[in-house]
Amino acid sequence: MFLRVLVAPSGFKESLSVEAVGAAISGGIRRVLPEACVAAVPLVDGGEGTARTLAAATGGRLVPVPVTGPTGAAVPSHIAVLGGAGPPTAVVEMAAAAGLALVPDDARDPGRTTTYGVGELIRAALDQGCRRIVVGCGDSGTCDGGAGALTALGARVLDADGRQVPVGGSGLLRARTLELDGLDVRLTGTEIFVACNPYNLLTGEGGVARTFGPQKGATPAQVEELASAMDHWATLLERRCGTDVRLTPGGGASGGLGAGLAAALGARLLPRFDILPGYAELDAQLALADLVITAEGALDHQTPRGKIPAEVARRAKRQGKQVIALAGIIGHGAAQTHPVGIDAYASILSGPMSHREAMDSTAALLSDAAEQALRMVLVGTRISEPPPPVGHTFPPVAGSQPATTAG
Repeated sequence: MFLRVLVAPSGFKESLSVEAVGAAISGGIRRVLPEACVAAVPLVDGGEGTARTLAAATGGRLVPVPVTGPTGAAVPSHIAVLGGAGPPTAVVEMAAAAGLALVPDDARDPGRTTTYGVGELIRAALDQGCRRIVVGCGDSGTCDGGAGALTALGARVLDADGRQVPVGGSGLLRARTLELDGLDVRLTGTEIFVACNPYNLLTGEGGVARTFGPQKGATPAQVEELASAMDHWATLLERRCGTDVRLTPGGGASGGLGAGLAAALGARLLPRFDILPGYAELDAQLALADLVITAEGALDHQTPRGKIPAEVARRAKRQGKQVIALAGIIGHGAAQTHPVGIDAYASILSGPMSHREAMDSTAALLSDAAEQALRMVLVGTRISEPPPPVGHTFPPVAGSQPATTAG
């Protein structure tokens, strides 16, 4: 049987890169149908791996850049300079400079971590002659409203005595003045796009501090402190820049980095799937597929709110394609993915195992799950007999009642 299968997954955080996920699923498919035409399209959401994946997809290159990490220590990082037509374009992956993975477990305090390194990456993109910069937001370990990044680009955030406030979100409570006169002059005339999740807001009950603070290490008291800091920062940005970013869609991206860049630099906050899939030509690939398989680490009620499998499914349904999702964990509310276009989903776990065992075996589990999913699909295609006539009964089984098809 000839089948064209498009594999369009997300990476599995802290386990497998998106390219490795695609290879594992493709391998499982070919066990069943060696003759199948399988295309793997690695997709990114702005978080870990975004720069590397987009550099490869466009024939571009990675440029190494040492930066100040989220805890203040130097870390190796990089930007991507994309290939292809159009103006010189750089991708700045904020997670490569201020991601949660760069914060040791015993140092996870979003009141003190900084996005300073993100500003250094933007400066490196300017050094490369790029006048279009895409900032990918995701997987951050910070909540400083982008103040650190702006400081690296020449801004000054001062307290009542005219001194630079301490780095991190907590320090913003002492901020009284935002000076932008020292911003890098090359930013003028540079297009900056922030690829973000539009559901992430800066302030309010659903603001970034309350929604993501705990997973970055904030205690309940720190969550409220950071929520107050984001409110105060929004007031300062509005007073200095004339832009209210409190409830701007995407303003809460990466600990409020989106809001800071939008207000102070005029960056455009765009839903990440309005900009990132174009580099992988996702829609063109979907048009050719008979079946679509996507994947992510966890499938749950949050998946429809800006996660890769949901976006793949939405786009696939516009073209009448069937979609299967594979996930490490099937969580609460996973059935909410059906209305957005995921026709079936399954966990890749084959039995009870520890989290560490599952992480170490992700590639093999994905291959096995993809094989079994495709076998199920093929069973369905082979059930092509007409429905039984009215009154048809199955042969009786000892100890059971005959089943009759209703007329």
